[in-house]
Amino acid sequence: MKKRVVITGLGIVAPNGIGLEAFTHAIKNGISGIEFHPELERLKFSCQIAGTPKISEEIKRNYFSELELRSFNSSGILYGVIAALDAWKDAGLTLENNDQPDWDSGTIFGSGTSGIETFREAIYKIDAFQTRRLGSTVVAQTMASGVSAYIGGKLGLGNQVSTNSSACTTGTESILLGLERIQNGKAKRMLVGSTSDSGPYIWGGFDAMRVCTFKHNNAPENGSRPMSASASGFVPSSGAGALVLEELESALDRGAKIYAEISGGNVNSGGQRGTGTMTAPNPIAVQKCIRAALEDAGIHPNEIDAINGHLTATSKDALEIENWTQALQRKGIHFPYINSLKSMIGHGLSASGSMESVATVLQIYYGFIFPNINCEDVHPNILELIDENTIPKQMIKKSLNVVAKASFGFGDVNGCLIFKKY
Repeated sequence: MKKRVVITGLGIVAPNGIGLEAFTHAIKNGISGIEFHPELERLKFSCQIAGTPKISEEIKRNYFSELELRSFNSSGILYGVIAALDAWKDAGLTLENNDQPDWDSGTIFGSGTSGIETFREAIYKIDAFQTRRLGSTVVAQTMASGVSAYIGGKLGLGNQVSTNSSACTTGTESILLGLERIQNGKAKRMLVGSTSDSGPYIWGGFDAMRVCTFKHNNAPENGSRPMSASASGFVPSSGAGALVLEELESALDRGAKIYAEISGGNVNSGGQRGTGTMTAPNPIAVQKCIRAALEDAGIHPNEIDAINGHLTATSKDALEIENWTQALQRKGIHFPYINSLKSMIGHGLSASGSMESVATVLQIYYGFIFPNINCEDVHPNILELIDENTIPKQMIKKSLNVVAKASFGFGDVNGCLIFKKY
C-alpha cells in the first residue's frame, strides 16, 4: 500500500518575491516581477524585459561562505540552494552539521542548465591559455547535477541526491519523482524542486525563435499576458521553488506543519507524433496525462476546484484550455477556476513547475486564488470553451480542497500533479 505524502516545507526565489512572506503578498496582490533589462537592449534582443530575482550580497552570505562565493557566479545554483535551505528550515528540520548523513532524506532538484556564465568565463580562459586559472569550483558549478550536489552537501543528505531535467516540465517531474520515492518506502522525506539560470545566454535562443514578446518593452509589467487576446509571446524569467515532501507518519510524529497533501500525479510524452513536435504538445498525450494523474490520485474530475495551468502567453494557451475541458469533461460555467503564475513572474523555464507548485500549495493552505493580471481581454477562442468568470482578475478568497498543477515542456513532455487540502 502506498504511503501518504504531505508537504511540510516551502521555499521560493521568484522575480516578485524572495521568501514565502514576500512571495505570498505579491501573488495575492497581483504584483509583477517583470522589468526592463538594459543589457537585453544593448544586445539587441527583440524582447528586452524579463523576470530576475533580486539577491543581494548580504542574502548570499546567509547561505554561502566567503570561500564558496569566491569565483561563484552560477545564478541557478544560487537560487536553488536558497529556496531549498529555506524550505528545509520552514519544515522545522535541522541545519546542524552532523557527522553522519541523514539516510532518510534526499533531494531531487531539477535544472535546465547549470552555470552558463561560468561556462562562458571558462571558455575565454581556456582559449587564452589560462586553464589553471579556472578555479576549483568550475566543475561543481557547471555539471548538470551541481544544484543537487550543493544542496546535498549543505544538508548532509544520505538518500538519493540527483538532478532531473525535462525542459519546462522539470519542476513538476522532480516533485513526482520525490513523491514516488516516499510512497514506495525508499525515503521518509525528499527535498524537491527546480531552478533556472538567469541572463541572455539562457534567453537568447528563445528570442531567436520569436516566441518571446516584443511589444511591451516600454511597459514591462504588462508584458506577460497568459490567456489574453493581446498576448504576443512569453516573458523569460528565472528563479527556484522548493518543497519538502514527507511521509505522513513522519510529519505527524515530529508535529510538523502540514501545508497540503500530494494525492498523485503523472508524467508522459506525446512522442512528437500526430500534431506533437519539439515545441508543440500532442493534445492526446496532454489529456491522457491529466486523466492518469486524476486516476493515480483517486480524484474525480468534478472534484477539481482550481487549476494552476502552464499557460505561457503564446498561441498554445487556447489549446491548453481545450485539453483541460476534454480531459475533465467540464466546460463553460462548470469549468474550475484557472490561473497562471506566469502573468506575474514570466516563464521560469525549468524552474516554472516548482515555483508554480509553491504558489499552488500556498493557495490551498491560506484559502485564496491568486489573480491573472494582464488578462482583461480574454482570448475569444478561450471564451468559446469556458466562462470568463473562471479566470479571476482579482484575488478570490476561497477554501480549496483539490487543485491540479500541470506543466508542458519542449520535447512534447507533460506532467500533472494533484494537490489536496490536508
